[in-house]
Amino acid sequence: MLSPNYIPSERFDDAIDALRRVREIYDTSITHLREHLQRFVNGENLPSRVRACYPYVRIQTETVARADSRLSYGFVAGPGTFETTVTRPDLFENYYTEQFRLLLKNHGQNQHVQLEVGVSAQPIPIHFSFAQDDHIEGSMSAERRLALRDLFDLPDLGAMDDGIANGTYEPPPGEAQPLALFTAPRVDYSLHRLRHYTGTGPEHFQNYVLFTNYQFYIDEFVRLGHEIMNRTPDPDAPEDEDHYIAFVEPGNVITRRVGEAVQEGDDVGKVPPRLPQMPGYHLIRADGSGITMVNIGVGPANAKTITDHIAVLRPHAWMMLGHCAGLRNTQQLGDYVLAHGYVREDHVLDEDLPLWVPIPPLAEVQVALESAVAEVTKLKGYDLKRVMRTGTVASTDNRNWELLPQRTPERRFSQSRAIALDMESATIAANGFRFRVPYGTLLCVSDKPLHGEIKLPGMANQFYRERVDQHLRIGIRAVELLRRKGIDKLHSRKLRSFAEVAFL
Repeated sequence: MLSPNYIPSERFDDAIDALRRVREIYDTSITHLREHLQRFVNGENLPSRVRACYPYVRIQTETVARADSRLSYGFVAGPGTFETTVTRPDLFENYYTEQFRLLLKNHGQNQHVQLEVGVSAQPIPIHFSFAQDDHIEGSMSAERRLALRDLFDLPDLGAMDDGIANGTYEPPPGEAQPLALFTAPRVDYSLHRLRHYTGTGPEHFQNYVLFTNYQFYIDEFVRLGHEIMNRTPDPDAPEDEDHYIAFVEPGNVITRRVGEAVQEGDDVGKVPPRLPQMPGYHLIRADGSGITMVNIGVGPANAKTITDHIAVLRPHAWMMLGHCAGLRNTQQLGDYVLAHGYVREDHVLDEDLPLWVPIPPLAEVQVALESAVAEVTKLKGYDLKRVMRTGTVASTDNRNWELLPQRTPERRFSQSRAIALDMESATIAANGFRFRVPYGTLLCVSDKPLHGEIKLPGMANQFYRERVDQHLRIGIRAVELLRRKGIDKLHSRKLRSFAEVAFL
């Protein structure tokens, strides 16, 4: 076996030192794989199998004394050994540093607990060692590609399932308990999928994510992004507002703000010949607390797919902004719907999150969305109820539910007290619950199929022009309000399970 030089495990009292060792192990492993892969691609016959493994982080406690009960993360559930593999310390530097710091703070002072960092037994799949622009397989013959499988480790789906997040994982006897929701291979898998689906690198994703099911919202977000980039920053603007430094579009096309220095690599992006399946756009802040917007298209399958992958980036919140069918006669086209409950008929998460699991509203997100609607519309109190209604949103995987015989869906939706219906919101909220990502939904009524008001081309176009700008500004304002409150209040205990992992 051709392996990199061994780096012994070591214990650390300092988060920065622990991360430095993680980086050393990871960089050594990736360099080893890339060098031998290049030799193989150049036609050299390697003498034996090539392998390098992920770093691991481990913590051991021997007491039931728990951390501050008001905390929602940053501590282990009880005595024992807890461990996770980690990847991409360049991308997750701030995240890992904070998780390490909290573990040492919450367990180290009285228990003298240290972080152990070493080389795990989990191989790094060769595909996950590729640099962003590497495409080596196309240059090899079919026989050479087959030989690749015999010499390098390939992705192992058994090492990257969602058992930890789903609450179904049970460590074999004698093995450590999980320290994070996702193993390193699972994270790497999603990082590669994000490039494929959104057309942008994972390094551009921000901590607040808006999803939409209509291109009109993206068009407006792009217009707004370029407008901000061409505007001189206001030094007197509140810290939670503005302060955006770049705008990134599919193909990793980067536009820097007026006055911002061009950085190395800004010119390597290229507009793709066609948009990816779920194009992503990023309004960047220096601290990563900007806004990412993704057009997920129509349907729960896309909604689940993209949130499955964005979840590994551990965003602080994601919210759905889109159109819906209004189910009440008192609603008007253009009214807003703030979801406080969900009827899940999307079916894509039934195996991961049973239907009997409630998806509760999160007060922090609800308040931010309602406050944003009030600020942007200039309405408040009783007048606000004229344009916004709070209630249950039903999500279905049947786009033509109205055509089913005997009106059974209509009866179910009425019994659930649903006030609106779409195909994505419940999926996004349910996956937020599942992955411990704060979630929210603010929809806009674009048709009323039960009352004869269906979308017609001319009427729809006028509606979109009138409402999309306001709806998007509400979503952005909600992000600003959440950012102002701080992540400690946003990441509450509501989303944490009995024996929760320590990492956020």
